[in-house]
Amino acid sequence: MATTINRRESGALMNSLTAGVVPRIGLRHIAVGRQNEVNAFLHDLSTIEDGGASFRLIAGKYGSGKSFLLQLIRNNATERSFVVADADLSPGRRLAGTKGQGLATYRELMQNLSTLTRPEGGALESILQKWISTLQVAVAKENGYRPGNPEIIQAVSERIAEVMTELSEMAYGFAFGIVIDSYWRGMKTGDETLKQYALRWLRGEFSTKTEAKQYLHVDCIIDDQSWYDFLKLFALFTKKAGYKGLLIFMDELVNLYKISNKQSRNNNYEKILTIFNDTMQGKAKYIGVFLSGTEQFIYDERRGLFNYEALRSRLADNRFGAQGFVDYTSPVIKLNQLSSEEIYLLMERLCELHSTHYNYTCSLGTKELTAFLNTVISRLGADQLLTPREITRDFLGLLNILHQNPATTFDTLVNDQGFSVKSAEVNPELLTDEQENLFAEFDI
Repeated sequence: MATTINRRESGALMNSLTAGVVPRIGLRHIAVGRQNEVNAFLHDLSTIEDGGASFRLIAGKYGSGKSFLLQLIRNNATERSFVVADADLSPGRRLAGTKGQGLATYRELMQNLSTLTRPEGGALESILQKWISTLQVAVAKENGYRPGNPEIIQAVSERIAEVMTELSEMAYGFAFGIVIDSYWRGMKTGDETLKQYALRWLRGEFSTKTEAKQYLHVDCIIDDQSWYDFLKLFALFTKKAGYKGLLIFMDELVNLYKISNKQSRNNNYEKILTIFNDTMQGKAKYIGVFLSGTEQFIYDERRGLFNYEALRSRLADNRFGAQGFVDYTSPVIKLNQLSSEEIYLLMERLCELHSTHYNYTCSLGTKELTAFLNTVISRLGADQLLTPREITRDFLGLLNILHQNPATTFDTLVNDQGFSVKSAEVNPELLTDEQENLFAEFDI
Protein backbone atom coordinates (compact mmCIF):
# COMPACT_ATOMS: atom_id res chain seq x y z
CA MET A 1 0.00 0.00 0.00
CA ALA A 2 1.00 3.59 -0.52
CA THR A 3 1.44 4.08 3.22
CA THR A 4 2.08 1.65 6.02
CA ILE A 5 -1.09 0.34 7.62
CA ASN A 6 -1.14 -0.50 11.31
CA ARG A 7 -2.86 -3.45 12.92
CA ARG A 8 -5.72 -1.37 14.30
CA GLU A 9 -6.58 0.05 10.90
CA SER A 10 -6.27 -3.24 9.05
CA GLY A 11 -8.47 -4.95 11.65
CA ALA A 12 -11.14 -2.27 11.41
CA LEU A 13 -11.06 -2.44 7.62
CA MET A 14 -11.30 -6.23 7.51
CA ASN A 15 -14.15 -6.45 10.02
CA SER A 16 -16.18 -3.65 8.45
CA LEU A 17 -15.69 -4.55 4.81
CA THR A 18 -16.43 -8.23 5.38
CA ALA A 19 -19.69 -7.24 7.10
CA GLY A 20 -20.59 -4.88 4.26
CA VAL A 21 -20.39 -1.67 6.32
CA VAL A 22 -18.15 1.37 6.01
CA PRO A 23 -15.13 1.45 8.36
CA ARG A 24 -14.46 4.60 10.37
CA ILE A 25 -10.68 4.54 9.95
CA GLY A 26 -8.10 3.52 7.34
CA LEU A 27 -10.21 4.40 4.31
CA ARG A 28 -7.29 6.01 2.50
CA HIS A 29 -5.72 2.57 2.08
CA ILE A 30 -8.54 1.27 -0.13
CA ALA A 31 -9.95 4.44 -1.72
CA VAL A 32 -10.01 4.28 -5.53
CA GLY A 33 -11.63 6.51 -8.12
CA ARG A 34 -14.06 9.31 -7.18
CA GLN A 35 -11.31 11.89 -7.62
CA ASN A 36 -13.63 14.49 -9.16
CA GLU A 37 -16.17 13.99 -6.39
CA VAL A 38 -13.50 14.28 -3.69
CA ASN A 39 -12.14 17.46 -5.28
CA ALA A 40 -15.64 18.96 -5.24
CA PHE A 41 -15.92 18.31 -1.51
CA LEU A 42 -12.45 19.68 -0.83
CA HIS A 43 -13.47 22.88 -2.60
CA ASP A 44 -16.50 23.00 -0.29
CA LEU A 45 -14.24 22.70 2.74
CA SER A 46 -12.20 25.66 1.54
CA THR A 47 -15.39 27.69 1.11
CA ILE A 48 -16.57 26.84 4.62
CA GLU A 49 -13.15 27.65 6.06
CA ASP A 50 -13.45 31.13 4.53
CA GLY A 51 -16.76 31.75 6.27
CA GLY A 52 -19.15 30.29 3.71
CA ALA A 53 -21.47 27.31 3.81
CA SER A 54 -22.15 24.29 1.64
CA PHE A 55 -24.89 21.78 0.84
CA ARG A 56 -24.35 18.51 -0.99
CA LEU A 57 -26.59 15.53 -1.66
CA ILE A 58 -24.89 12.30 -2.76
CA ALA A 59 -27.08 10.03 -4.87
CA GLY A 60 -26.45 6.41 -5.76
CA LYS A 61 -27.79 2.89 -5.56
CA TYR A 62 -27.27 0.69 -2.52
CA GLY A 63 -23.61 -0.29 -2.23
CA SER A 64 -22.39 2.31 -4.72
CA GLY A 65 -20.11 4.01 -2.18
CA LYS A 66 -22.23 6.88 -0.82
CA SER A 67 -21.43 6.16 2.83
CA PHE A 68 -17.80 5.44 1.95
CA LEU A 69 -17.41 8.83 0.28
CA LEU A 70 -19.02 10.65 3.21
CA GLN A 71 -16.74 8.87 5.65
CA LEU A 72 -13.68 9.63 3.52
CA ILE A 73 -14.54 13.35 3.51
CA ARG A 74 -15.28 13.22 7.23
CA ASN A 75 -11.84 11.81 8.01
CA ASN A 76 -10.15 14.35 5.76
CA ALA A 77 -12.06 17.19 7.42
CA THR A 78 -10.96 16.27 10.94
CA GLU A 79 -7.36 16.27 9.77
CA ARG A 80 -7.95 19.80 8.49
CA SER A 81 -9.21 20.89 11.94
CA PHE A 82 -12.94 20.84 11.29
CA VAL A 83 -15.47 19.68 13.86
CA VAL A 84 -17.64 16.92 12.34
CA ALA A 85 -20.86 15.23 13.36
CA ASP A 86 -22.67 12.36 11.66
CA ALA A 87 -25.96 10.51 12.00
CA ASP A 88 -27.87 7.81 10.13
CA LEU A 89 -31.55 8.59 9.74
CA SER A 90 -34.08 5.96 10.79
CA PRO A 91 -37.80 5.75 11.62
CA GLY A 92 -36.95 7.32 14.98
CA ARG A 93 -34.50 9.90 13.61
CA ARG A 94 -35.77 12.34 11.03
CA LEU A 95 -35.33 15.99 10.13
CA ALA A 96 -38.81 16.93 11.36
CA GLY A 97 -41.47 15.20 13.41
CA THR A 98 -44.11 15.52 16.09
CA LYS A 99 -42.70 12.91 18.45
CA GLY A 100 -39.14 14.12 18.90
CA GLN A 101 -37.70 12.59 15.72
CA GLY A 102 -35.92 15.80 14.71
CA LEU A 103 -34.54 16.27 18.21
CA ALA A 104 -33.38 12.64 18.18
CA THR A 105 -31.30 13.41 15.08
CA TYR A 106 -29.77 16.43 16.80
CA ARG A 107 -28.90 14.35 19.86
CA GLU A 108 -27.27 11.72 17.67
CA LEU A 109 -25.20 14.39 15.92
CA MET A 110 -24.04 15.87 19.22
CA GLN A 111 -23.19 12.43 20.58
CA ASN A 112 -21.06 11.77 17.48
CA LEU A 113 -19.43 15.21 17.55
CA SER A 114 -15.76 14.57 16.67
CA THR A 115 -12.43 16.33 16.27
CA LEU A 116 -8.96 15.16 15.33
CA THR A 117 -8.15 14.42 18.97
CA ARG A 118 -11.58 12.89 19.66
CA PRO A 119 -12.32 10.99 16.43
CA GLU A 120 -14.78 8.54 17.99
CA GLY A 121 -17.27 11.19 19.12
CA GLY A 122 -18.13 12.80 22.45
CA ALA A 123 -16.06 15.90 21.69
CA LEU A 124 -18.52 18.52 22.97
CA GLU A 125 -16.95 19.00 26.38
CA SER A 126 -13.38 18.97 25.07
CA ILE A 127 -14.30 21.73 22.59
CA LEU A 128 -15.77 23.84 25.40
CA GLN A 129 -12.80 23.26 27.68
CA LYS A 130 -10.28 24.09 24.97
CA TRP A 131 -11.94 27.41 24.17
CA ILE A 132 -12.58 28.43 27.79
CA SER A 133 -9.05 27.51 28.84
CA THR A 134 -7.66 29.70 26.06
CA LEU A 135 -9.85 32.59 27.22
CA GLN A 136 -8.83 32.08 30.84
CA VAL A 137 -5.13 32.18 30.03
CA ALA A 138 -5.56 35.31 27.92
CA VAL A 139 -7.60 37.12 30.60
CA ALA A 140 -5.18 36.16 33.38
CA LYS A 141 -2.21 37.36 31.34
CA GLU A 142 -3.83 40.68 30.43
CA ASN A 143 -4.90 41.46 34.00
CA GLY A 144 -1.99 39.90 35.86
CA TYR A 145 -4.24 37.49 37.74
CA ARG A 146 -2.58 34.63 39.58
CA PRO A 147 -4.10 31.14 39.69
CA GLY A 148 -6.95 31.03 42.20
CA ASN A 149 -7.76 34.74 42.04
CA PRO A 150 -11.59 34.90 42.45
CA GLU A 151 -11.82 37.98 40.22
CA ILE A 152 -10.96 35.87 37.20
CA ILE A 153 -14.41 34.26 37.22
CA GLN A 154 -16.22 37.53 36.46
CA ALA A 155 -13.47 38.69 34.10
CA VAL A 156 -13.75 35.54 31.97
CA SER A 157 -17.56 35.77 32.04
CA GLU A 158 -17.30 39.28 30.64
CA ARG A 159 -14.93 38.06 27.92
CA ILE A 160 -17.34 35.23 27.05
CA ALA A 161 -20.17 37.76 26.73
CA GLU A 162 -17.96 39.92 24.54
CA VAL A 163 -17.06 37.05 22.22
CA MET A 164 -20.68 35.89 22.10
CA THR A 165 -21.93 39.26 20.86
CA GLU A 166 -22.04 38.03 17.26
CA LEU A 167 -23.97 34.93 18.27
CA SER A 168 -26.51 36.99 20.20
CA GLU A 169 -27.67 38.47 16.90
CA MET A 170 -28.79 35.01 15.76
CA ALA A 171 -31.87 33.10 16.85
CA TYR A 172 -31.33 31.68 20.36
CA GLY A 173 -27.84 33.20 20.41
CA PHE A 174 -28.35 35.06 23.71
CA ALA A 175 -29.45 31.87 25.49
CA PHE A 176 -26.53 29.98 23.96
CA GLY A 177 -24.08 32.50 25.43
CA ILE A 178 -25.66 32.23 28.89
CA VAL A 179 -25.33 28.44 28.84
CA ILE A 180 -21.66 28.63 27.80
CA ASP A 181 -21.05 31.05 30.66
CA SER A 182 -22.83 28.66 33.06
CA TYR A 183 -20.49 25.89 31.97
CA TRP A 184 -17.49 28.15 32.65
CA ARG A 185 -18.72 29.08 36.13
CA GLY A 186 -19.41 25.46 36.97
CA MET A 187 -15.98 24.45 35.73
CA LYS A 188 -14.16 27.17 37.67
CA THR A 189 -16.08 26.86 40.95
CA GLY A 190 -16.19 23.07 40.95
CA ASP A 191 -19.97 23.03 40.59
CA GLU A 192 -20.27 19.78 38.67
CA THR A 193 -24.07 19.96 38.70
CA LEU A 194 -24.09 23.32 36.89
CA LYS A 195 -21.64 21.97 34.32
CA GLN A 196 -23.83 18.97 33.64
CA TYR A 197 -26.94 21.14 33.28
CA ALA A 198 -25.13 23.21 30.66
CA LEU A 199 -23.99 20.09 28.79
CA ARG A 200 -27.48 18.58 28.93
CA TRP A 201 -28.96 21.74 27.46
CA LEU A 202 -26.41 21.84 24.65
CA ARG A 203 -27.09 18.16 23.88
CA GLY A 204 -30.83 18.81 23.66
CA GLU A 205 -31.64 16.78 26.76
CA PHE A 206 -33.91 19.31 28.51
CA SER A 207 -37.56 18.39 28.01
CA THR A 208 -39.24 21.59 29.23
CA LYS A 209 -38.53 25.32 29.18
CA THR A 210 -39.44 25.45 32.87
CA GLU A 211 -36.56 23.12 33.65
CA ALA A 212 -34.16 25.25 31.60
CA LYS A 213 -35.27 28.44 33.29
CA GLN A 214 -34.94 26.91 36.73
CA TYR A 215 -31.43 25.56 36.33
CA LEU A 216 -29.80 27.80 33.70
CA HIS A 217 -31.95 30.95 33.62
CA VAL A 218 -32.76 30.65 29.92
CA ASP A 219 -36.26 30.54 28.47
CA CYS A 220 -35.72 28.21 25.52
CA ILE A 221 -34.67 24.63 24.81
CA ILE A 222 -33.55 22.69 21.75
CA ASP A 223 -36.53 20.88 20.24
CA ASP A 224 -37.92 19.46 16.97
CA GLN A 225 -38.45 22.90 15.51
CA SER A 226 -35.24 24.66 16.58
CA TRP A 227 -32.47 22.04 16.40
CA TYR A 228 -31.09 23.21 13.05
CA ASP A 229 -30.86 26.81 14.32
CA PHE A 230 -28.68 25.57 17.17
CA LEU A 231 -26.41 23.73 14.74
CA LYS A 232 -25.83 27.05 12.96
CA LEU A 233 -25.01 28.65 16.30
CA PHE A 234 -22.64 25.85 17.18
CA ALA A 235 -20.93 26.14 13.80
CA LEU A 236 -20.08 29.77 14.50
CA PHE A 237 -18.95 28.83 17.99
CA THR A 238 -16.54 26.17 16.67
CA LYS A 239 -14.87 28.84 14.56
CA LYS A 240 -14.41 31.03 17.64
CA ALA A 241 -13.06 27.99 19.48
CA GLY A 242 -10.20 27.70 16.99
CA TYR A 243 -11.62 25.19 14.49
CA LYS A 244 -12.30 25.70 10.79
CA GLY A 245 -16.06 25.13 11.09
CA LEU A 246 -18.72 22.44 11.55
CA LEU A 247 -19.57 19.70 9.06
CA ILE A 248 -22.80 17.70 9.33
CA PHE A 249 -23.00 14.29 7.65
CA MET A 250 -26.36 12.52 7.42
CA ASP A 251 -26.78 9.15 5.76
CA GLU A 252 -29.71 6.85 4.96
CA LEU A 253 -32.07 9.64 3.90
CA VAL A 254 -34.07 6.97 2.10
CA ASN A 255 -35.85 6.60 5.45
CA LEU A 256 -37.60 9.89 4.70
CA TYR A 257 -38.80 8.44 1.41
CA LYS A 258 -40.30 5.51 3.35
CA ILE A 259 -42.52 7.75 5.50
CA SER A 260 -46.07 6.72 4.58
CA ASN A 261 -47.85 9.91 5.64
CA LYS A 262 -47.51 12.52 2.88
CA GLN A 263 -47.73 15.53 5.19
CA SER A 264 -45.08 14.13 7.52
CA ARG A 265 -42.86 13.35 4.54
CA ASN A 266 -43.28 16.86 3.15
CA ASN A 267 -42.43 18.37 6.54
CA ASN A 268 -39.07 16.62 6.32
CA TYR A 269 -38.58 17.81 2.76
CA GLU A 270 -39.40 21.33 3.94
CA LYS A 271 -36.55 21.06 6.46
CA ILE A 272 -34.18 20.03 3.65
CA LEU A 273 -35.36 23.08 1.70
CA THR A 274 -34.65 25.31 4.71
CA ILE A 275 -31.14 23.91 5.06
CA PHE A 276 -30.53 24.24 1.33
CA ASN A 277 -31.65 27.88 1.25
CA ASP A 278 -29.63 28.80 4.35
CA THR A 279 -26.40 27.34 3.06
CA MET A 280 -26.72 28.34 -0.58
CA GLN A 281 -27.94 31.89 0.03
CA GLY A 282 -25.20 32.80 2.48
CA LYS A 283 -27.40 32.93 5.59
CA ALA A 284 -25.27 30.35 7.42
CA LYS A 285 -21.55 30.57 8.19
CA TYR A 286 -18.82 28.00 8.74
CA ILE A 287 -21.15 25.04 8.21
CA GLY A 288 -21.44 22.27 5.66
CA VAL A 289 -24.38 19.86 5.39
CA PHE A 290 -23.68 16.70 3.42
CA LEU A 291 -26.49 14.19 2.88
CA SER A 292 -26.77 10.89 1.03
CA GLY A 293 -29.67 8.87 -0.32
CA THR A 294 -30.74 6.62 -3.15
CA GLU A 295 -31.60 8.02 -6.57
CA GLN A 296 -35.18 6.91 -6.00
CA PHE A 297 -35.35 9.07 -2.86
CA ILE A 298 -34.29 12.10 -4.89
CA TYR A 299 -35.81 11.66 -8.34
CA ASP A 300 -39.08 9.81 -7.69
CA GLU A 301 -41.78 12.34 -8.61
CA ARG A 302 -44.45 10.50 -6.66
CA ARG A 303 -42.93 10.58 -3.16
CA GLY A 304 -39.26 11.54 -3.52
CA LEU A 305 -37.68 14.99 -3.27
CA PHE A 306 -38.80 15.74 -6.84
CA ASN A 307 -42.39 15.45 -5.65
CA TYR A 308 -41.69 18.66 -3.70
CA GLU A 309 -41.67 21.33 -6.39
CA ALA A 310 -39.43 23.81 -4.55
CA LEU A 311 -36.73 21.15 -4.22
CA ARG A 312 -37.13 19.77 -7.73
CA SER A 313 -36.42 23.18 -9.25
CA ARG A 314 -33.32 23.58 -7.07
CA LEU A 315 -31.90 20.07 -7.40
CA ALA A 316 -32.62 19.42 -11.08
CA ASP A 317 -29.67 18.14 -13.11
CA ASN A 318 -27.74 20.44 -15.39
CA ARG A 319 -29.45 19.96 -18.77
CA PHE A 320 -26.07 19.76 -20.49
CA GLY A 321 -25.22 16.76 -18.33
CA ALA A 322 -27.31 14.65 -20.68
CA GLN A 323 -24.53 15.05 -23.24
CA GLY A 324 -22.13 13.07 -21.04
CA PHE A 325 -20.74 15.98 -19.02
CA VAL A 326 -20.84 16.10 -15.22
CA ASP A 327 -21.27 19.34 -13.28
CA TYR A 328 -19.49 18.84 -9.95
CA THR A 329 -20.69 22.21 -8.64
CA SER A 330 -24.26 20.90 -8.65
CA PRO A 331 -25.81 20.33 -5.20
CA VAL A 332 -26.50 16.71 -6.23
CA ILE A 333 -23.54 14.45 -6.94
CA LYS A 334 -24.52 11.17 -8.60
CA LEU A 335 -22.10 8.30 -8.08
CA ASN A 336 -21.61 6.39 -11.29
CA GLN A 337 -20.30 2.86 -11.53
CA LEU A 338 -16.57 2.48 -10.97
CA SER A 339 -14.63 1.70 -14.14
CA SER A 340 -13.12 -1.74 -14.68
CA GLU A 341 -9.68 -0.26 -14.11
CA GLU A 342 -10.77 1.24 -10.76
CA ILE A 343 -12.35 -2.03 -9.65
CA TYR A 344 -9.16 -3.85 -10.61
CA LEU A 345 -7.12 -1.41 -8.52
CA LEU A 346 -9.55 -1.90 -5.61
CA MET A 347 -8.94 -5.65 -5.73
CA GLU A 348 -5.19 -5.11 -5.73
CA ARG A 349 -5.49 -3.02 -2.58
CA LEU A 350 -7.81 -5.51 -0.92
CA CYS A 351 -5.34 -8.30 -1.69
CA GLU A 352 -2.54 -6.29 -0.10
CA LEU A 353 -4.72 -5.38 2.89
CA HIS A 354 -5.68 -9.00 3.50
CA SER A 355 -2.13 -10.33 3.21
CA THR A 356 -0.78 -7.56 5.46
CA HIS A 357 -3.39 -8.19 8.15
CA TYR A 358 -2.87 -11.97 8.18
CA ASN A 359 0.87 -11.78 7.56
CA TYR A 360 1.28 -13.79 4.38
CA THR A 361 2.19 -13.15 0.75
CA CYS A 362 -0.78 -12.91 -1.60
CA SER A 363 -0.14 -15.04 -4.68
CA LEU A 364 -2.96 -13.64 -6.82
CA GLY A 365 -1.75 -11.72 -9.83
CA THR A 366 -3.21 -9.98 -12.84
CA LYS A 367 -4.48 -13.22 -14.37
CA GLU A 368 -6.45 -14.22 -11.27
CA LEU A 369 -7.82 -10.75 -10.55
CA THR A 370 -9.12 -10.44 -14.10
CA ALA A 371 -10.74 -13.86 -13.96
CA PHE A 372 -12.43 -13.03 -10.67
CA LEU A 373 -13.75 -9.71 -11.98
CA ASN A 374 -15.20 -11.39 -15.06
CA THR A 375 -16.73 -14.10 -12.89
CA VAL A 376 -18.63 -11.56 -10.81
CA ILE A 377 -19.75 -9.56 -13.84
CA SER A 378 -20.98 -12.68 -15.68
CA ARG A 379 -22.92 -13.77 -12.59
CA LEU A 380 -24.69 -10.42 -12.23
CA GLY A 381 -25.72 -10.19 -15.87
CA ALA A 382 -25.61 -7.28 -18.26
CA ASP A 383 -28.61 -5.48 -16.75
CA GLN A 384 -27.09 -5.08 -13.29
CA LEU A 385 -24.38 -2.69 -12.10
CA LEU A 386 -21.39 -3.91 -10.16
CA THR A 387 -21.11 -1.99 -6.88
CA PRO A 388 -17.99 -1.59 -4.71
CA ARG A 389 -19.78 -3.31 -1.82
CA GLU A 390 -20.53 -6.41 -3.89
CA ILE A 391 -17.04 -6.76 -5.29
CA THR A 392 -15.43 -6.10 -1.90
CA ARG A 393 -17.45 -8.67 0.04
CA ASP A 394 -17.07 -11.34 -2.64
CA PHE A 395 -13.35 -10.79 -3.07
CA LEU A 396 -12.58 -10.78 0.66
CA GLY A 397 -14.66 -13.93 1.00
CA LEU A 398 -12.52 -15.57 -1.67
CA LEU A 399 -9.30 -14.46 0.04
CA ASN A 400 -10.56 -15.82 3.36
CA ILE A 401 -11.26 -19.24 1.87
CA LEU A 402 -7.89 -19.40 0.12
CA HIS A 403 -6.02 -18.34 3.25
CA GLN A 404 -7.87 -20.73 5.55
CA ASN A 405 -7.58 -23.66 3.12
CA PRO A 406 -4.02 -23.74 1.73
CA ALA A 407 -4.72 -26.85 -0.32
CA THR A 408 -7.47 -25.07 -2.28
CA THR A 409 -6.49 -23.22 -5.44
CA PHE A 410 -7.89 -20.07 -6.92
CA ASP A 411 -8.58 -21.87 -10.20
CA THR A 412 -10.71 -24.47 -8.43
CA LEU A 413 -12.83 -21.89 -6.60
CA VAL A 414 -13.43 -19.76 -9.66
CA ASN A 415 -14.24 -22.76 -11.87
CA ASP A 416 -16.83 -23.78 -9.28
CA GLN A 417 -18.51 -20.46 -10.06
CA GLY A 418 -18.81 -21.55 -13.69
CA PHE A 419 -16.07 -19.41 -15.24
CA SER A 420 -12.66 -20.47 -16.42
CA VAL A 421 -9.53 -18.51 -15.66
CA LYS A 422 -8.25 -19.27 -19.14
CA SER A 423 -11.28 -17.63 -20.75
CA ALA A 424 -10.77 -14.30 -18.98
CA GLU A 425 -10.79 -11.41 -21.42
CA VAL A 426 -9.65 -7.90 -20.73
CA ASN A 427 -10.29 -4.68 -22.62
CA PRO A 428 -6.77 -3.28 -23.09
CA GLU A 429 -8.14 0.27 -23.35
CA LEU A 430 -9.05 0.12 -19.62
CA LEU A 431 -5.55 -0.75 -18.49
CA THR A 432 -2.64 1.36 -17.37
CA ASP A 433 0.68 0.78 -19.14
CA GLU A 434 1.96 -1.22 -16.18
CA GLN A 435 -1.11 -3.49 -16.13
CA GLU A 436 -0.99 -3.89 -19.91
CA ASN A 437 2.59 -5.16 -19.65
CA LEU A 438 1.52 -7.62 -16.95
CA PHE A 439 -1.22 -9.01 -19.19
CA ALA A 440 1.25 -9.36 -22.03
CA GLU A 441 3.49 -11.46 -19.78
CA PHE A 442 0.59 -13.83 -19.06
CA ASP A 443 -0.37 -13.93 -22.77
CA ILE A 444 -4.04 -13.20 -22.03
